[in-house]
Amino acid sequence: MSVCVAISQKPPVLLDLPASLARAVEVIEEAAAAGAKLLLFPEAYLPGYPTWIWRLRPGGDMALGNRIHSQLRRNSVDIAAGDLDPVRRAAADHGMVVVIGMNEVDAEFSGSTLFNTLVVIDADGALVNRHRKLMPTNPERMVWGCGDASGLRVVQTAVGRIGGLICWESYMPLARFALYAQGLDIYLAPTWDCGDTWLASMNHIAREGGCWVMSTATALEGRDVPADFPERNTLFQDDEWINSGDAVIVKPFGGIHAGPLHRDKGILYADIDIQAAADSRKALDVSGHYHRPDLFNLKVDRRPRPPLSLLDDGE
Repeated sequence: MSVCVAISQKPPVLLDLPASLARAVEVIEEAAAAGAKLLLFPEAYLPGYPTWIWRLRPGGDMALGNRIHSQLRRNSVDIAAGDLDPVRRAAADHGMVVVIGMNEVDAEFSGSTLFNTLVVIDADGALVNRHRKLMPTNPERMVWGCGDASGLRVVQTAVGRIGGLICWESYMPLARFALYAQGLDIYLAPTWDCGDTWLASMNHIAREGGCWVMSTATALEGRDVPADFPERNTLFQDDEWINSGDAVIVKPFGGIHAGPLHRDKGILYADIDIQAAADSRKALDVSGHYHRPDLFNLKVDRRPRPPLSLLDDGE
């Protein structure tokens, strides 16, 4: 089955959830007009990756960091409250599978902890998976909590079986294997990383997993940071490229199929043959004939890990 897929690396409106949601809907409409049936957005697209954490002085700028974080929390996605509904409606209206990263607020328990979350929305608008990043990287741990494995799933969608890991989760071999062993057609890797080393890793994963790989960061310049961002001119310069984006699509068993889209705030398109993933695994199937389950066995506990269980009278 051949399908048109798309990767958007257009920037959101940093720290502004309503504006970023509106921009996401515009991107969905643009990609649909070009015939895309699967669209990938970058890591933490709603309302933007917290790139400022790499620029604040360790142990210093505490007040500024707290001020920015409060604004991020107020503009993070509460799925249960319907914050994601505009994107879900747009996906259904255009019959498109949409995979989008977000800052998600834990409204059910703490009411304040944020997670780096990736959701898969099927072509009917149904939310078919929610994966929270297992281990935030370095200073990200001051922004996001650790997710559990309940979303470490490959799901059947209108365009095939897809699964995803967020940024440096792709450097966790066991997490990758957990997806490979669930019959994976397309591996999605929204990220904040870019450049030759990251592209080489995506090529490796396509070869190792025998799957299509789609990856992107946000193509972002300093001038894209809104004027009202706290201490904007201290942290960013208008003429700097904060991230190059580098959207890329890699063929099963390796080899660039489309991209990388370098320093271009656009959308990368390509037609891919979904069946090529399974076909490529004839020579190397790391969770099948090239695996030794008698010697190695991976156990993944996908039970949700809520912080609280309440037993009321009569239970």
